[in-house]
Amino acid sequence: MTKRERFLGFAGFELVDRVPRRAWGVEAFREKMTHFLGAPFGTYFDKDTGDGAGLRAPEGFEFPDYSAFHPDREVGKDGFTIDGNGCGHLGHGFHHFTEYISPLRNATKFEEIESYPIASNETWLDDRMRAACEAAHAEGRHAQIFTGHMYENAWQVRGYEQFLMDLFTQREWAELLLDRFCENNVRTAAAAARAGYDCVATGDDIANQNTMMFAPDLWREVMKPRWARVIAAAREVKPDIHVWYHCDGNVWDVLDDLVEIGITILNPVQPECMDPVAVRKRMGKRLAFDGCVGTQTVFPFGTPEDMRRTVRELAEALDAGNGGLMLSPTHVLEPDVPPENVVAFFEACDELVYDG
Repeated sequence: MTKRERFLGFAGFELVDRVPRRAWGVEAFREKMTHFLGAPFGTYFDKDTGDGAGLRAPEGFEFPDYSAFHPDREVGKDGFTIDGNGCGHLGHGFHHFTEYISPLRNATKFEEIESYPIASNETWLDDRMRAACEAAHAEGRHAQIFTGHMYENAWQVRGYEQFLMDLFTQREWAELLLDRFCENNVRTAAAAARAGYDCVATGDDIANQNTMMFAPDLWREVMKPRWARVIAAAREVKPDIHVWYHCDGNVWDVLDDLVEIGITILNPVQPECMDPVAVRKRMGKRLAFDGCVGTQTVFPFGTPEDMRRTVRELAEALDAGNGGLMLSPTHVLEPDVPPENVVAFFEACDELVYDG
């Protein structure tokens, strides 16, 4: 099977020739693995990764200048940066982790939310997106593009506590930000479907280790219909497009809702938070899994034999030969992960060969 055929088999609960697998990590981890392997980590192992590219801003497009929202900071000084949504980031020397500085954290008027400059992709071009899809398919890989976050972007711009308070006390503030990001996501998803992509990736971290960050009914009222719009925009163009949704933590309470709006692949199904076997028993073939191998447990703290056993047990319990399972770390791999465990992960996956 080509990698694309394997991905479509996995996502559609069809026979696969071997379990699809992938792994990725932060820069310091990649450097550590490259030194250990004596070859670049990015190309050393055979991974089932797709490829794609987003919409492209046309020549002369003017992105917002967010420096006015951070008057006491200077980009490049003390590790300070500003991302594409205007959020400030302070690096404190611990890998990829940064401190967020939300540009609307001190907003006191609705007009400040209304006038906040979020770049619209309404006029953006799809030439690079189409070319990346064609290239992926020509190489036998699936084409996938991330449409963007929604809740995460909104709270990062507004401030975490401020956004949650807005949801309860002045919901129109929160919904306006959500709508601005939703519109961009709708356009990206529809464009990807027109370009022939196999999968659109979405997601928001709406849960912690034990439960959701807010009541499930609140998510159903505010976030669910907006993600439904994004997915519907893609499916209107390409009905068979797969939808990958990322959320760390325990999303048990909204699993049926995710399927209802069209999500077909759930990532990462953290075993420390939800039992993958229990989720499969509940959801059946309505939801494929990408993940399941813990980055809080077996990757950093297990032995190579623990890893091999974990991979074998997951594949057997979740009937990997009949699709529905891509094995991967449940988050990016950090530098404390022993290289031997990563090698054991791929070696154990190599042994999972089927008759697909």
